[in-house]
Amino acid sequence: MGRYDLSETEWRMIAPLLPNKPRGVARVDDRKVVNGIFYVLRTGSPWRDLPERYGPYTTVYNRYNRWAKAGVWLRVFETLAAASPQSMQLIDSSIIRAHQHAAGGKKGVRITIGRSREGLSTKIHAVVDQDGLPVRLLLSAGQASDMAAVPNLLAGLPTPRTVVADRGYDSNAVLELIARSGAQPNIPSCSRRIVRRSVDPAIYRQRNLIERFFCRLKQFRRVATRFDKLARNFLAAVLLASIRIWTKAYESTP
Repeated sequence: MGRYDLSETEWRMIAPLLPNKPRGVARVDDRKVVNGIFYVLRTGSPWRDLPERYGPYTTVYNRYNRWAKAGVWLRVFETLAAASPQSMQLIDSSIIRAHQHAAGGKKGVRITIGRSREGLSTKIHAVVDQDGLPVRLLLSAGQASDMAAVPNLLAGLPTPRTVVADRGYDSNAVLELIARSGAQPNIPSCSRRIVRRSVDPAIYRQRNLIERFFCRLKQFRRVATRFDKLARNFLAAVLLASIRIWTKAYESTP
């Protein structure tokens, strides 16, 4: 077993969530292919440098690409995330530098890549729960506003007791959106506020959970730097890294 391969426990979680094999059509073993995908995502290696033990790199890449297009990785992620009670939701974003390979190509390919202080970049927006596990992931161009992503980040999620975010999310629209859902916003006031709101310091300290999530996410080198031209394929990398974070959490639960 390779260093980044799925354990038996992890594979038992993921296998039932993958598409069924069509009758009469043989395909390369799913576990071998998924392990190959995780090898590339974790190491940042080019697809063509995939070790032979995972099979032809074209097979592994094509499965990754085809299932990204079909929404398979999103469904696996959402199934695992559905187990979260989400008593608390923490929101934040992180800038990801885009490699020159991602920034090239035909017009219209650079979806969700923009210019920020980091240069050409993409922004990952995330919601994590009270255990620091991801429950919603979105992409935007690097210069996009964090606050603009909040409605889509929270739409359809269970209503938590508290939504925690830093002062970059302090706007009347965000506060009203959270309050209308029935949750309590725990967001510090920005400097332009004349009347400051109080926040619970103990709850606000929990923000380190989402900061730690992004640190774990960026251990996957193909997430820490964007190499994919297509937004759906980069989002697939983010989803797969998050799936691995979930399976590791399940595996470590007594």
